[in-house]
Amino acid sequence: MPHIPSRPRRAFIAVGGSLALVMGSTPGTASVLPAHLLRAAAAVEGSCAPAEHEGLSVGMPTSPGYSATTGVVTALTVFIDFPGSEARGTTEERFAEFFPATSEYFATSSYGRLDYRAEPVHRWLRMSQPFEAYGIDRGAGWHPDDPQGYNRLLTEIAAALDGEGLDLSAYDLVNVLATANAGPPATEKVLSVSFPGRPLAQTSSGTLSNVSFIWSRQPGESPYRVLVHENGHAFGLPDLYWTGQDSAPLLAGHWDVMEQDWGPTNDFLAWHKWKLGWLLPHEVVCVPGGAGVSDHLLRPVSDPATGLKLLALRTGDSEAIAVEVRARGELDRVVCRPGVLISRVDAAVPTGQGPVRVEDATPGSPGCQALPDPQVTAELTDAPFVPGETFTDEDARIRIEVLAAHPDGSHQVRVTRW
Repeated sequence: MPHIPSRPRRAFIAVGGSLALVMGSTPGTASVLPAHLLRAAAAVEGSCAPAEHEGLSVGMPTSPGYSATTGVVTALTVFIDFPGSEARGTTEERFAEFFPATSEYFATSSYGRLDYRAEPVHRWLRMSQPFEAYGIDRGAGWHPDDPQGYNRLLTEIAAALDGEGLDLSAYDLVNVLATANAGPPATEKVLSVSFPGRPLAQTSSGTLSNVSFIWSRQPGESPYRVLVHENGHAFGLPDLYWTGQDSAPLLAGHWDVMEQDWGPTNDFLAWHKWKLGWLLPHEVVCVPGGAGVSDHLLRPVSDPATGLKLLALRTGDSEAIAVEVRARGELDRVVCRPGVLISRVDAAVPTGQGPVRVEDATPGSPGCQALPDPQVTAELTDAPFVPGETFTDEDARIRIEVLAAHPDGSHQVRVTRW
């Protein structure tokens, strides 16, 4: 869904990736750069990632105001229903649709660096009007002067929570799980939305901010991922799917939950993991322009072991190229062509307009899934580059060669920057 731009408050993400730290680090994961470039590489440590633009962005560091993304993150989780759309089940049943699966997803994707804890208020908060009276529709935003819409919902939720004796200042984000029978089915119209990065409604014990609304139920084997996606916005991540009026171009496909959270499970891109603080400094190498030839051994993003997982190549004021390895794993179960995934990121491109575009190693192909899933962009399932293949960008003076794949899933990559 389109999301409301945010305003700064406080920062959580540290941008790093020093070559000096990477050289000679974890055995089998070191990158080799010419010795005379070490000093220059260290100098660009903080500049290989483009700066964040206002609002949800792939740039770094993440602006203040969003939820923390490492350590213990606490999500207040409340339940709402409406006159005429009274809940047909218990709050415990609705909660179980998303937990513990969401917490386990974040633990796996973050390599244990995010301890996501949902704290539910187990009673249905009855709103004052029927669902239809609020005017909730796809693309509806939050407007603080709106007598209806999300502003009225938030005001009523805040008033109800005031009577619960909660300290709202103790929570990093808020999940509002609406009864699934309120509004249209998700297969007809997707309403789930987040309002991240700024205060929304005041209570006597704190401010509601970084609020995600979840409506209806999604199809697929892991429908809880709609909450992973919406919480991604609370963490400062943009929509990677297309929201323009014209035909959607190929973007990131099923390689990131911020584009496709329907169908089979999928992980975050390594770039997003870096932005969220889930990759440690020695797991990212920034390869500066003019670095010459450098060899790197990349571990798959799905590998929980520490090691090099992202190459970042700055190509402009707001642009960079990200290089990672994707292989089948706990969160990447439909990977059918393991290999080196190359993406273009542009921090100046707004959410929903394609801030990440995956380079397709096999353009024009129908993909590699034996049983294509309608919720997966088939054309990009075989996007990774495999041994013997080369990506070249003459304008950016970059060549990336995939030299070899190893039994543990790691890939040997040679980068040339001239």
